[in-house]
Amino acid sequence: MNVRKRNNISVNGKGKQPMLFAHGYGCDQNMWRFITPAFEDEYRIVLFDHVGFGESEADDYAAEKYNSLQAYADDVLEICEALELQDVVYVGHSVSAMIGMLAAIKRPGIFSQLVLVAPSPCYINYDGYRGGFSEAEITGMLEALDSDFFSWSSNIAPLIMGSSGLPELTDELTESFCRSNLAIAKNFARIMFLADNRRELTNVRTPSLILQCSEDAVAPLEVGEYMHRNMPASKLQLLAMNGHSPHLTAPQETITAIKAFLEKG
Repeated sequence: MNVRKRNNISVNGKGKQPMLFAHGYGCDQNMWRFITPAFEDEYRIVLFDHVGFGESEADDYAAEKYNSLQAYADDVLEICEALELQDVVYVGHSVSAMIGMLAAIKRPGIFSQLVLVAPSPCYINYDGYRGGFSEAEITGMLEALDSDFFSWSSNIAPLIMGSSGLPELTDELTESFCRSNLAIAKNFARIMFLADNRRELTNVRTPSLILQCSEDAVAPLEVGEYMHRNMPASKLQLLAMNGHSPHLTAPQETITAIKAFLEKG
């Protein structure tokens, strides 16, 4: 297996310490283009695409393997092994925040810090927990996705981008969804929206920044607060913006928050 080719890995930057960026659902590594230049002088920047997205090798996908977020976390660990990465600063957006968390639980020695951008361990509301959606809403969303993925993409993109996003960014996100491998995108969505990783939070020992948007229709404020309460080595940082993609809509604020966290060690 050629991991570099499978995940379309690219490496740049002048530093020695690796900084591994993982994109969110339906996206690719290009979504980090506003963030990575700020870290290239000090870090070794590693970018990749999840299997089925971007320029990854969709032929390496098998539904029986990729049946949980842990499978994608194992891909992250294989990337670290293939590139011989240690002392990794991991930056993950949305579902990739959870993927990085699972990777760090399994192999904590590889990671020095986690930056979790708009994360959510569970999207469904339960007693004492507000994930943002009722079970019926998630079921309806998955049914809409299955029946007409392209219409679903057009409807969900503005929700993800929020009012802080420029129209061209919303269009870009919609187009990114629509370029994804359809079968893989549908399977990944089901895994993502039905996942419940709340119990794993207490097992994260890696210092973590929870980067939360103050108004996020996908991962509401209560989600970030819940994670912070249950992750012993975490810091919660609020960004005063509307949306679920601050690395696109508020890149400078996102960069400032990440740098402040990394500088404090």
